[in-house]
Amino acid sequence: MADKIDDSLDQWTIHSLRKALSPYGKPDLRKATLQLVTTFIPYFAIWAVCAYMVKQGYPLLAIFSLILLASLFLVRIFIFFHDCTHGSYFASNRANRILGHITGILTFTPFDYWRLTHNTHHGTYADLDHRGFGDIWTLTVEEYLAAPRRIRLAYRLYRNPFVFLGIGPGYMFLIAQRYQHAWKKKDEHHGIFFTNVAICVIIVLASLTIGWQTYLLIQVPIMLVAGAIGVWLFYVQHQFEGVYWSRHENWDPLKAAMQGSSYYKLPKILQWFSGNIGLHHVHHVFPRIPNYKLQHCYDQIPVLQQVRPLTIRRSLKSLWLNLWAEGEKKLVSFQSLKFRAGASSKF
Repeated sequence: MADKIDDSLDQWTIHSLRKALSPYGKPDLRKATLQLVTTFIPYFAIWAVCAYMVKQGYPLLAIFSLILLASLFLVRIFIFFHDCTHGSYFASNRANRILGHITGILTFTPFDYWRLTHNTHHGTYADLDHRGFGDIWTLTVEEYLAAPRRIRLAYRLYRNPFVFLGIGPGYMFLIAQRYQHAWKKKDEHHGIFFTNVAICVIIVLASLTIGWQTYLLIQVPIMLVAGAIGVWLFYVQHQFEGVYWSRHENWDPLKAAMQGSSYYKLPKILQWFSGNIGLHHVHHVFPRIPNYKLQHCYDQIPVLQQVRPLTIRRSLKSLWLNLWAEGEKKLVSFQSLKFRAGASSKF
């Protein structure tokens, strides 16, 4: 399949493919508005029903299905936020910023800072010499074996599914994004402060109306579930069997987009909730395409269809792909180190 993709890409450059995709990068106000209506209204309605059930003394297990549903809607809201960071959701930059800040508050994510880190990710993903900013921590086999024991332990914990899908999302969305310190511009600094103040205002208003306990009993589980789903989606977009990585001098932006980003083929209902972000290779070829046009673009451009879909079942293998083996040009597991010459003494 990789050879087939390579053959298909021979006639393209990243610039020529982006030019072919550029007609799909024009925002559609009607589609954008319809998305907002069909997402925000159900989300707040479900949230209100959850608050009523908590106040009436319903057991949390009875509310869990609604919390799960609200979490899926919050994932979809995050996709709108993501589009706004690329300036692709609306034609107006001002409208993108306003919606970006609103959705950022709802997802506990500062708009300006996340836009900085995410756009940096778009210029460095799949580049082994520019890792570590806005991406998943990834070490090569050689780097891992040469690292001190404390670094190897930290890396193994980071890569443990119970950590990066359990503890990780809670820490990132509820704690880390309240104090991000890598500010480069005043906008990022002020944006984090603005988001924190807005969240505090919401908590105060909730305390005066439904009570802070009710607010936390609903909002925290929603954030944890939505965060875990979001982290998993981000993880498998660039950490999967057959993924492309390269050193900077050989880094090819077209291969990085088409082979370094997955086509995560989800059931239609999950594709809807995830805002078509599974078509991640399309997004990385041309980030200006809004989420509501990704599927149509994929359907109309044959070369995009050459990417092998990553199914849910096949994506689970990514949980055990932890290190990049440069000689073999593939991700390998920690377990594979036991079978590598000289590794057993350092493992």
